[in-house]
Amino acid sequence: MWERTLQDLIRGLRANKQDEAKFIAQALDEIRNEVRSKDMELKAAAVLKLTYLDMLGYDMSWASFNVVEVMSSSKSHLKSVGYLAATQSFNEDTDVLMLTTNLLKKDFTSKPDDVAVSLNGFSHIVTPDLARDLAPDVIKLLSHSRPQIRKRAVAALYKVFTKYPEVIGHAMGRVRERLEDPDPGVVATTINVLCELARHNAHDYLPLAPQLFHLLTTSSNNWMLIKIVKLFGYLTPNEPRLVKKLQPPITELISTTPAISLLYECVRTCIIGGMLQGLAGNSLARTCVTKLATFLEDEDQNLKYIALMAMVRIVPSHPHLVAEYQDMILASVDDQDISIRMRALDLVTTMANSHNLQPIVQQLLSHLVKNESSTLPSAVQSLAQHGTQITSKSIVSPSQSPAYRLTLSQRILSLCSQNTYENVVDFEWYLSVLVDLAYVASVDIGAQIRDQLVDVTARVRGARRFAVSLMVKLLCDDSFLNNAGEPGSCSEVLWAAAWICGEYCGELVEPHKLLTYLLQSRVLNLDPETIAVYLQAALKIFGVWTAELADRWDNDDLPKVRQMVDTIIDRISDFVSNQDIEVQERAANMLQLFTFVRADLTAFRPHVNSSYPFDDVAADSFQDVISEPRFPKSLYLIRPLSSTYELNTVATNAQALVPVPEGLDLDAWIVPPPRDELGALNAEGGDEKGPTVKKVKKGKRKETGGAKVKTKKRRDYPSSGDIVQSAPEAETEEERVARERLKAERMERLKDDPFYLVDDRPPRAIPPDVDSIPIVRLDDLPPLSQAAPDSRLLSLKNPSPGGSRQTFVIDKVGEMPEGATPSPPIARESSPSFGNGVATSTPLSSFPPYEVEDEISRTGTPPPIKVTRAKKKTKAVSSGGKKKRTVTSDIAT
Repeated sequence: MWERTLQDLIRGLRANKQDEAKFIAQALDEIRNEVRSKDMELKAAAVLKLTYLDMLGYDMSWASFNVVEVMSSSKSHLKSVGYLAATQSFNEDTDVLMLTTNLLKKDFTSKPDDVAVSLNGFSHIVTPDLARDLAPDVIKLLSHSRPQIRKRAVAALYKVFTKYPEVIGHAMGRVRERLEDPDPGVVATTINVLCELARHNAHDYLPLAPQLFHLLTTSSNNWMLIKIVKLFGYLTPNEPRLVKKLQPPITELISTTPAISLLYECVRTCIIGGMLQGLAGNSLARTCVTKLATFLEDEDQNLKYIALMAMVRIVPSHPHLVAEYQDMILASVDDQDISIRMRALDLVTTMANSHNLQPIVQQLLSHLVKNESSTLPSAVQSLAQHGTQITSKSIVSPSQSPAYRLTLSQRILSLCSQNTYENVVDFEWYLSVLVDLAYVASVDIGAQIRDQLVDVTARVRGARRFAVSLMVKLLCDDSFLNNAGEPGSCSEVLWAAAWICGEYCGELVEPHKLLTYLLQSRVLNLDPETIAVYLQAALKIFGVWTAELADRWDNDDLPKVRQMVDTIIDRISDFVSNQDIEVQERAANMLQLFTFVRADLTAFRPHVNSSYPFDDVAADSFQDVISEPRFPKSLYLIRPLSSTYELNTVATNAQALVPVPEGLDLDAWIVPPPRDELGALNAEGGDEKGPTVKKVKKGKRKETGGAKVKTKKRRDYPSSGDIVQSAPEAETEEERVARERLKAERMERLKDDPFYLVDDRPPRAIPPDVDSIPIVRLDDLPPLSQAAPDSRLLSLKNPSPGGSRQTFVIDKVGEMPEGATPSPPIARESSPSFGNGVATSTPLSSFPPYEVEDEISRTGTPPPIKVTRAKKKTKAVSSGGKKKRTVTSDIAT
C-alpha cells in the first residue's frame, strides 16, 4: 500500500528537476524490486512506470520477460498494460518474442475486449515468424461477428502482408469479401489496405475494379472516395479501358464536391491515369484547370500549394489551358512562402513557349530588382548615395535569400536556352536580358551568363553587331571591374565581352577607343584567364583598326597610330610582369610585335606629291618610290594572324566522325622503348635474324661472330658515333607474336592508369565504295539560276519590308566534317562575317610582300641540314729529335 504509483513518479520528477538523475536511479531500484513481486497488480504498475521512463529515453529491455508476464494476465486492464509496454519496447531482435506466439493464439480466441487489445499489440510487434505462424488466425477473424474486430483484423492483416507476402494469395479472397461488408468502417479499412498494396503491384488488383467502381458511384464518404480514386489512379495505367469508364464519375466529382482534398485527388488521378487525352479528356482538363485556378486566389496557403503542384502535372499535356492563368501564376512567384515560390517557378519553367517567353522572363527579372521604398531617405543616406557609385550590389532585395535568387537566375537561363534557344524569337532581346541579369543577379552565376553570351553570338550571325555594341558598353562600365573577385559580382561576363569584341571586331564602330579600356591598369585585378582574353582581344582589335586605316590611308593618321602604339607598349609593360605564365607569354609576344610596329612607323616617310614638272631621271626615282606603299607595311602585320579562318560552332559529335587518316599507324612507337625491351625482342627472334649487332666505334659494327664490318656514313646528317642501320627487313612470325605480346602487356599495365586514354569505342563501319553508288539522273531539276536563294542569307541581309521584326537564324547543329574526313577550309569569294568580323583578306597587290633572305619553307618536313667537314693537314714538328704531331679539330661548316 506504500508503493509509488505512476502519478507519484511524475510528481517526483517535477519536484526533483535539480537532481533528476538521482531520483530516477532511486525509482529504477524500486521498480526492479516491484517487477519480481508475485502480485500482478504491483508488477503491472511497475511495467507501466517503466514504459513512461522508456518514453523519456531510459532503457527497459531488461524487463522484457516481465512484460510478457503482464501480457498473459487474465484481467483486461492488466493485459492492456502489458501490450502497451510491448509495443513501446519490443523489436525484431527481442528474444522473448518467441514466447508470445501461443499467447497471441489464445488471445485471438478470447473475449472481444482481449481480441481487440491483442490485435492492436500484434500489429506493432509482428515479425516474419509471427506473421507466418499467426496468419491463419488473423484471417479467421475477418469473419468475426463484431465489426470492430473485423476492422482491426483487416488492418493487422496488412502488417502480415508486408512481413510475409506469401500469404497474400491465400487471404485475398477473404479480403475481397470485406468490400461488401455491411459496416462502412470495415469497407473503408479494406480499401485503405488495398490502396497501400496496389502502390507496389497494381496489376494483381485489377479484378477488384467492378466492386471499386460500384463503391465510387454509390458511396458518400469523402475519405473513402479519396482512397478509391487514388486506387483507380494506380489501376488505370495497367488497364486503358478503365479511362473511358471513369471519366463521367470523376468529372461529376470534380464539378460537385465541396471537399478540397477529394477534388485534388480526382485531379491527380486524371493526370497519372491518362484521362486527359482525347476530346473528352480536353473537356475534363479544362474543368480541372478551372477548379485549380480558384485555389490560387484563395488565402489558404495549402490550397495554393496543391493547386500549383497539380498544374505542374497538367501543363506538359495542356500548356494552353494553364497559360490562361499566367498572371496568377507569376504573382505566386513573389509569395512570402518559399515553397509556393519554388512550385510557381517549376510551373513557369514548363509553361513557357515562344509566345509567352518574353513577358515571363521580364516578370521574373523584376523579382530580382530591389523594391523602391516609399519613404524618403534621410540626409545621411542621401549623402552616402551621392558619394558612392551605384553598383550591382545596391539592387539586392533584402527579402530574398541568395539561394532563392540563384535558383531564380538559373531558371531564367534554362527557360531561354532549352533545346538550343527554340523559344527565343528576338535574340537582341535575349542578349539584353543576359546583360541585365548580370547586373541584378547578385549571385555567383556569371560563368553561366558568360557561356550563353558567347554561344548566342557564335550561333546567331544576325545578332553579332548588336552583341558587339552591347559588349562595348559592358567593357566601358567600371562597376564590374570595381567588384571583381567579390561574391555575386558576375565579373565573368567581362571575359565574354572581351572575347566577343575581339572575335567580331569588324563590327566595332570605333575600335581604337576600346583599346584604352582593354589595357587599363585595373584589368590586372581580374582573374588571369580574363586578363589573357583582354590581351588577345586588344591585339585583334588593333590589327583590324590599322588594316582599315591602311585602306583609306591619310598621312594625318600617322601621329594618331604612333600615339596609340606608344600607349599600348607602355601599358603592356605592366602585364609582362604578371605572375600567371599565360598572361606573361601573351603580353611578351604582344610587346615584341608592337615594338616592331613602332620601329616600322618611325622609319616610315610619307610620300610627298609634287606638282612641278620633272625630267626622266626624276621620273625614274619617282617610280622607285611609288613601288613602296603609301602607308606603313606594319599596319597589315597583325590582322592575318586571326582572320585567316572562320570560327564557327562545332557539332557535339563532329570529333567522333573524323576517321583515322590513311597511312597513320597508331601502333607505331612515337618514342622508342628502352633498349632492354628491344634486346628481349631481338633475343626471341635471334635464331632466324642471325647474329645481333653491337654498337662499337663510329664507322664500324661488330657482329657476335667477331668479324668487323665497315659501314657507310650518311652525308646528310652529322654523325654522332651511332651506326646507321639499313632498311628494315620483313617481319617474321616470331617477331610479330613477340611484338603483340609486348603490346598486350603494355596495354594491361596502362589499363588502370588514369593518365592514359584507352580507345574502347567499337570499330567504325567501312564506308561503301564510291564506284558502287548508283548514278541518279538530274536532268529534271531546274537550273541553278532558277533555284530559290539561300533563305539564311536573305534573312540576314534583306530584312522584311514594313519595319517588321527581324528574323534570326540560329545554328543549332554546328559544323560537321565533310565526308567523315577532315577537309581543308574552303575559300569563299565573299563572306559577310568571319571569326573576327572581317572577311578573309586576299594578298594586297598595291605593294610587294615582305621578302626575307634565306627564308625556309614552313610547309612539310624541313630538308636535312647538310654538313661538310674540312680538316686541316697534319703538321709534323721536330723537337729534340722527336716528332711532335699537332691535329686540328674538325670545323663544321
